[in-house]
Amino acid sequence: MRGQTTRILNLMASDTKIYEGVFAINKPTSISSAQVLRDLQRHFNPSSLFAPWLEHARAKRTQESRFQRQRRREKGRIQVKLGHGGTLDPLATGVLITGVGSGTKALSRFLECTKSYEAVVLFGAATDTYDTEGKVVARAPYSHVTREAVEAALQKFRGKGMQRPPVFSALRVGGKRLYEYAREGGAIPEIKEREVDVLELELVEWMEPGTHGYKWPEREAEKVEKEAASKLMNMEEVEGISLKTPPPDEQPNTVVSDSPDLKRKREEGSVDETTDDAAKKLKSDTDTNTERTSTAPQPQLADSIPYQLPELASVSTPAPQPQIQPQPPAARLRMTVTSGFYVRSLCHDLGPAVKSLGIMAALVRTRQGDFELRKNVLEYDDLAKGEEVWGEKVKGMLEEWDEKENGGDRRSRSRSREREADIE
Repeated sequence: MRGQTTRILNLMASDTKIYEGVFAINKPTSISSAQVLRDLQRHFNPSSLFAPWLEHARAKRTQESRFQRQRRREKGRIQVKLGHGGTLDPLATGVLITGVGSGTKALSRFLECTKSYEAVVLFGAATDTYDTEGKVVARAPYSHVTREAVEAALQKFRGKGMQRPPVFSALRVGGKRLYEYAREGGAIPEIKEREVDVLELELVEWMEPGTHGYKWPEREAEKVEKEAASKLMNMEEVEGISLKTPPPDEQPNTVVSDSPDLKRKREEGSVDETTDDAAKKLKSDTDTNTERTSTAPQPQLADSIPYQLPELASVSTPAPQPQIQPQPPAARLRMTVTSGFYVRSLCHDLGPAVKSLGIMAALVRTRQGDFELRKNVLEYDDLAKGEEVWGEKVKGMLEEWDEKENGGDRRSRSRSREREADIE
């Protein structure tokens, strides 16, 4: 025991710097915030930058009493202590505040600071999660939605107001998901609105139908989920919204069937079967191509040159001209908001405000507190480049944090680490 105490005192009295504090990383899409921390830990644990931190943590662990060891949750190997200051959904990207060691104690302040986002809202549908990760619970017309209409509707969302959090999917009340109450025939618990403050909100890009790659989810919610959603989201009370399937010309990536004239001729028996067979083949080929289409923007063929097969040039009755319908319009919004604001709820609420429905199709947190993309945020891809790349960047950000928080007196703080008991 005496030797172990001497080891701690020698470490505290040395010039070895223990790096800890707060920095930010640019979270990529499709992974959770927790996974980002696990990835950071995987690179930090064997690094030379955090070797002193781990050495001090191991030395301190040996001084714990049996009672302390029994209370400790982490009974395995010691790892660099990390935490984040505000979760980003897997769909979202951008600034993820990260605390290292004693820096985790400062993370709560970032929950209260202002944040800036860029988000894409896609019109014409609603989902249980308010974004494209969920299941479609309703559809509505969207051909009337214009840039001018959206800009006018945004005015009601600026400044202080009340907002209801996303209520249908992840939220549990009394141990149950909300749609389970509807399935059982019971009353659905009320989800209270909360006060939020939108400091800035503007439309920075309008995307006409057929000019973008955003699309509705392919998964449809079950009947009971849709019924619960209509009650929870109050969609049935919104004027101009039909929860039924929209008309064919407002269903993205669909091919219009035979024209009325062709149908009439078929009923009268005056359709040339050669022409009809060729038309069916053309429609079948178009269907196949449509199914293979990626998320790239779909061409709008309404004003294009009509299809004409060489072998049908002499046929008097023209083959039907299939028309690929565009996707619904989308808008890119930029905003600065206070704590507790849900961007997904804004996208969801904006739909009914323009007599349609809306979902969030993309989200980037561009700033949180003093951390801003392309200024003082570590790129996630730098981790794969090795410690010689990410190490200097993280070291610089932690030193900057220490200078701002403690005047840069790292050696003094290192020597008092045992008394402060920062490492747990």
